[in-house]
Amino acid sequence: MGAVMARNGDWLQTFTGGKFWPLDPRPEDVDIRDIAHALSLQCRFGGHCLRFYSVAEHCVLLAGSFRDCHTAVQLDALMHDAAEAYCADVPRPLKRFLPSYAETEAGVMRAIATAFGLHEPMLAAVKEADNRILADEKAQNLAPLDWDLEPGPALGVTLQFWSPAEAEQKFLWVFHELTSGAWR
Repeated sequence: MGAVMARNGDWLQTFTGGKFWPLDPRPEDVDIRDIAHALSLQCRFGGHCLRFYSVAEHCVLLAGSFRDCHTAVQLDALMHDAAEAYCADVPRPLKRFLPSYAETEAGVMRAIATAFGLHEPMLAAVKEADNRILADEKAQNLAPLDWDLEPGPALGVTLQFWSPAEAEQKFLWVFHELTSGAWR
């Protein structure tokens, strides 16, 4: 029997009862059910919005904006914030001042990309759409305020304000549609 390799950092318990090491992420530790569940319970904008709006719904809407593209691009869009399931959704104004968080998030995203065959780094089109959806989110779910940097033209999505249970279900449904149920 082989020796157990020590892992870097501490682990967090996942929704499915697994262990995940954010400082030592491995593709075999990634579970789509953990991602869908965690993202469905995380509110966008650190909760500073008018109505609860989950990261999972944000991801489903972003994937839907690529419905005329190859399924691999749609999957990339759906999974673009998947690392936040294991690292939490840190709002952009704070995230840019946390370099070690960015490194951790990038490492987790690499493990997720490997697990699900995603493009790494994120496709430019997905990044652009992720910026453009901010205009929709701002108009539909944030108190009126002028931003220093406007997000550009709206993506044209309508927020649905799904419950966490509904967001989790829809995230998993889209994932399984895009992957033909090939993943665990």
